[in-house]
Parts: sequence; C-alpha cells; structure tokens
Amino acid sequence: MSPLSLLPARRPVPGVFVALGLTLALGWLVVTIDGGQLFHQSTTVSLLHVAAGLGLVAVGQTLVILGGSLDLSVAYVVSLSTLIAAETMNGRDGALLPGIGLALAVSAAVGLGNGLLVTKARVNSFIATLGVGLLLKGYLDNGYDGPAGSTAPALVQSLGYQRVGPVPLAFLLLLAVTAAGWFALSRTRFGHHLVAVGGDPEVARLSGVRTDRVLVTAHVLCSLCAGLAGIYLASRLGSGAPRVGTEGLYDLESIAAVVIGGTALAGGRGGVVGTVGGVLLLASIDAIFNQLEVDAFFKQVIRGVVIIAAVAVYARRALRKADR
Repeated sequence: MSPLSLLPARRPVPGVFVALGLTLALGWLVVTIDGGQLFHQSTTVSLLHVAAGLGLVAVGQTLVILGGSLDLSVAYVVSLSTLIAAETMNGRDGALLPGIGLALAVSAAVGLGNGLLVTKARVNSFIATLGVGLLLKGYLDNGYDGPAGSTAPALVQSLGYQRVGPVPLAFLLLLAVTAAGWFALSRTRFGHHLVAVGGDPEVARLSGVRTDRVLVTAHVLCSLCAGLAGIYLASRLGSGAPRVGTEGLYDLESIAAVVIGGTALAGGRGGVVGTVGGVLLLASIDAIFNQLEVDAFFKQVIRGVVIIAAVAVYARRALRKADR
C-alpha cells in the first residue's frame, strides 16, 4: 500500500460556521428591527432550497479543486441536464428513471471529457473546462429559445416541493451527497490520493498514485453533482431551462462557496463540510437582503467582500503555519 493511501484528508476550516452563526444572528436583529421575520418557515424553506441547488454543484466543485483542478462548465451541465431530464420524461411518471439516468449519464460523459482534456491532452483546467462550457453554451443557445419538455409529476411532488417539517427533501439530498463526499475523502483510498495529488502531483506520482485516474474520477463526480443539481432544478421548474445554470451563476458561485468553506484553490486542503457552510453563508446573505429588500447590486458587492475576506483570512493562516 502506498504511503499516501494513509494520508489523512485535511479537515475544513470551521471558521465558516462561526461566520454563518454571526451572520444569522446579526441578520435576525436587523430584520426584526426592520419589522420582518428572518426565521419564518417560508423564509427558511426558501433559504434551504437555494442552498440545495448551489450546494450540490459546490460539493462536486470541491472535489476537483481539492485535486488542484477546476470546472467552469458546471453551469452549462446544470442547464443541459434539466433539458435532458424534462424532455425524456415529457410529463410521464413512467419515464422518471430513464430521464434521471440519461441526464446523469450525459453529465458524467461531460466530466469524463473534461478530465481527459486536463490529464491526457495536458490542457490547463481553466481553459479546458471553459472551452467545454462554451461548446455546451453554443448547443443550448442554438437549440433552445426557452423552456422545453415537462418534468414527471412524481419528481415535482417529491424532490421539487416535498418537505420534512421546514426542511426540503432536496436539502436532505444535499446532506446525503455531502456525507458521501466526506466519507470518500476521509475514509477511502481515492480521497486520500485526491488530496495528495492536489498537494503535490509530482510527489503523488512518484509515490505510486495514478494521478490521471484520480483527476478524471474527480471531474466525473463533479459533473455528476452538477447533473443532479439540474435534475433538482427541473423538478422545481417543471420543465427544462437552457439558461438556468448560467443565470444562477453556478460556476462562480460554487467556486466562491468552496473558497469560503476553507478549501485552498491550489488544492490539497479543505473538505465538503466547509463547502456546505460556505453555501449556507451565501444563501443566508441572500435571505437577509431579500427580507430587507436590498438592491441587487449592493448584494453582489457584499458577496465580493465576503469572498475576498475569506481568502485573506485563510492566506494569512497559511503564512503563519509556513513560518512556524
């Protein structure tokens, strides 16, 4: 067994959860003074629905970033999977499983293409995944003018709108995917090898790790998560939407959630638990600003400040550890 197979995955920085708690407490105070209710059931349900969609994409993004790669095609994979699922189902419950299966299969194929471009063609991950994303964008723009297909009613009633108390079923799905991601990173050889590749790919290769296989697997899993998010969004919308991924900024938002959650963009440090904390923080900021009816431009400014502050804090901590 390779020494790297015993390398423990680095734990995510828990500071994001402190920031989340402080944000919710301050937000509750400000919203209450303004005469609103931040923790009303409808607000909570809406917050968790937003977190579910972004969180599914961000968990997958965490895997590729941990391996020292990146995926800018996820927003287009989200849009494509909504269309494949909705058009295959065409409003029929009997086509539910084929629709889900085909959407995930195509998503996995896109991830495989991304992974092969990065590992075999040696194309920089930024360029490779951006190029694949633009190819998908061209197909979507040329083939669709608006919504298409119809999602199976059973999917809409379950994943789209069913709740367990105030918790949407989709958010429980996010927790399940997060748990699977945590287990893979901390308890499997793949996870340990992925962290090793992100830390130093050359050392990992010399230690016997099949670096190409690890990165290709991470890209496939990332696209599968994006495809799953697309299926969820199709269940919410009731049809396929060719621009839902780009309009939701799932590519940049997912990267932001990963960084806020403590995963290093250079790879080798972080985890999916911190990413979910980053997702909840971004969703909470949205919920608070929606309650206060804050201008959309100012909302984006605050998001930018939060991201820059998070990166600065983690960079400072890394420098302190390096100086010791």
